[in-house]
Amino acid sequence: MTMPFDGLGLIQEIDVRLTVELGRKNLPLREILALGENSVVELDKLTDEPLDIMVNGRLIARGEVVAQGNRFAIRILELVGPNAAGGTPSSAPHAAPQAAPQVEQHQPLEERRAPPPTVEQI
Repeated sequence: MTMPFDGLGLIQEIDVRLTVELGRKNLPLREILALGENSVVELDKLTDEPLDIMVNGRLIARGEVVAQGNRFAIRILELVGPNAAGGTPSSAPHAAPQAAPQVEQHQPLEERRAPPPTVEQI
């Protein structure tokens, strides 16, 4: 007896690499080689800017770091579509989740944020 094909069921168990990028910096190799303990490299993002969240190197969302006790997590602030700023059709996911709620852009950022997660949620 064969099981009916449910679309995404077969691929939901595939491992992907989730990366949260704090910022980036292009440096000449000589500056990289000069780095050592206590070196400081200034990144291109400000501390209040959302972090880029990528899957297999493709931008999918932006978020912020949250802390609960001694654990860290990422709160998703915005899902990034294929044609959004910072994403291109070749660097964005082919299909964005349709069931995800969209955040109204005219609300202040503080009103769009969910309450911090509890330890049980992390």
